[in-house]
Amino acid sequence: MSPSTAEPRRRWLRFAVTVAVTLLILAVGISLADEIDWEGVRSSLARLEAWQLLVLCLGLLLRQWLNALPLALFIDGLPSWRAMQNDQAAILMTTVAPPPADYVMRFAIFTSWGIALPAAVAGSVMNTLSFYVVRFGAPVLGSLLMILLGTFHLGELLGALPSMLVSVAILGALWLAFRGEAFTAVLARRAGDLVARVRPKVSGEAWAESAAGFRRQVIGRVPRALPRSLLALTAMVLVDATLLVASLRFVGVDAQQVPAIEVVVAFLVAYPLTLFPFSGIGILDAVVIATLLSVGTDVYEEGVIAGFFVWRIVTIGGPILLGLLSVALWKWELLRRPTTPAA
Repeated sequence: MSPSTAEPRRRWLRFAVTVAVTLLILAVGISLADEIDWEGVRSSLARLEAWQLLVLCLGLLLRQWLNALPLALFIDGLPSWRAMQNDQAAILMTTVAPPPADYVMRFAIFTSWGIALPAAVAGSVMNTLSFYVVRFGAPVLGSLLMILLGTFHLGELLGALPSMLVSVAILGALWLAFRGEAFTAVLARRAGDLVARVRPKVSGEAWAESAAGFRRQVIGRVPRALPRSLLALTAMVLVDATLLVASLRFVGVDAQQVPAIEVVVAFLVAYPLTLFPFSGIGILDAVVIATLLSVGTDVYEEGVIAGFFVWRIVTIGGPILLGLLSVALWKWELLRRPTTPAA
């Protein structure tokens, strides 16, 4: 099979797998939905007051600012509020177009602000890598909280182990990449040569040059920026968990039924499931809801579902609205500065 025909077939295979998984999730969701008391869910949602929704929106702003902070840490001269604007625009693009549309939007905005493309690329890549370290490290934090509080759920601990290994592997790869430029070039060249066996168009030498250029862009900032980025993103995940706790409380699920720490632990352990589209909507929700129903006392499923519904509306709908606002603001800035080159 020639490379020209193999690539389209691989694309169609990925598309078919994505459709199959989506249909499976929909089928499971529909079967579960038939057993839910939707009138009870509506009654729980009716408890939500305007001031409570405002509190959730303010918490979302903090969450989104923390999520974008690594961009400001890795890109010299980028204020945190600009980083947040760029991040919201990229999030919007992920909901309306397939990758790498989000990166195209990021780089277009960065270039219009006068940030050199190599610096923008390096900062964006480090931002993504930092997030993946925290995404797969979250179950470890959840397990530590569980152990410190004297609770023990074997299933959650076992689930945290492979996730921890992924997080450590990413950190290890970063450490190896920044040991020395020669070492980075050799590692990238070998990786490129391996990939070239599957994709002949890939050049190991080109990978080595790109890796060396990437390293030069961020090497001076990594020692300080990487730990701060990991701390900021960990705080972001904890804020996200707090928003979930608040959403449950606002619809009537009290601490006697489900303690806050149980919500946080269950959320952290399941957090790698946000890898799926729309932050794992449906998949992460089902896992955490099942966990809370198993550890809670006299907890009603309808109340928990209502809390998740509120949390999802705020944490998915909110960033989309912020993304629309960010793109509109960027376009307005370009109109005011018509001579600014747009990527």
